Amino acid sequence: MQSSTKDFILATVCLLIAMMTIQSGASFAKQLFPIVGPEGTTALRLGFSALILCLVFKPWKHIPTRGNRLAIVVYGLSLGGMNILFYYAIERIPLGIGVALEFTGPLAVALFSSRRKRDLFWVACAIAGILLLLPDMSGEESLDPVGVILALAAGACWAGYILFGKKTGMQSSGGATVALGMTVAAIVLVPYGSIMQASAFTWEVIPLGIGIAVLSSALPYTLEMVALRNMPSQGFSIMMSLEPAIASLAAFVILGELLTLWQWLAILLVIIASAGSSFSGESKK
Repeated sequence: MQSSTKDFILATVCLLIAMMTIQSGASFAKQLFPIVGPEGTTALRLGFSALILCLVFKPWKHIPTRGNRLAIVVYGLSLGGMNILFYYAIERIPLGIGVALEFTGPLAVALFSSRRKRDLFWVACAIAGILLLLPDMSGEESLDPVGVILALAAGACWAGYILFGKKTGMQSSGGATVALGMTVAAIVLVPYGSIMQASAFTWEVIPLGIGIAVLSSALPYTLEMVALRNMPSQGFSIMMSLEPAIASLAAFVILGELLTLWQWLAILLVIIASAGSSFSGESKK
């Protein structure tokens, strides 16, 4: 098997594992909202993630060049914004729906970077799946409009995370890059979360915070950086169409959120989009 094919397979496996862990972590994090709120949950997640990643990858040994530091800062701010805006969103709307709306960010990256009609077909499949995941906005179970806006804003941050993650990851150690970006996010959001939820922090929430940090940030973001370094950004973005499906399944298993027939059809469509992206990405090697 050629080295390029091995790299693509490695990237695909890493990305699938990352998506499973991050959505399981999101389901557990939502259970923490009644205790420390989205702000406190974000602070725990980013703070412990930054600590774990710094201990493992020692980013001080891979300080970026002056010309690359701004990209690291923007990458970290995008990562932090994506985290807290998404938590604010799923406080108001269901997890699977929040991920579907957030996916507009990477989907936009895929659309703007498309060069072949075949790629646009996979994007169309992903769009159809996302639309089926959305409930009737005019019905009794219509979505909270603030939650929708927050999820879309998280999607914009997700797009920045992909673009600047690709740029920084290609020029330095992937793990060190994630650690530096996570540290930037933690420096901004840990004080904010600590101030907003100071009275709610107890020793009992620390183990939960560490678990969420590992599942939702430390492990998946490292795996995603490996994937970004070994596949085109467009293929990465379209493969992320699996996120709404995995989020819905995680919410069903962990939170007891049931899936409708239309949601199962949506899952099938996003899987088709992901598979098509994989074949398309491999054909470019």
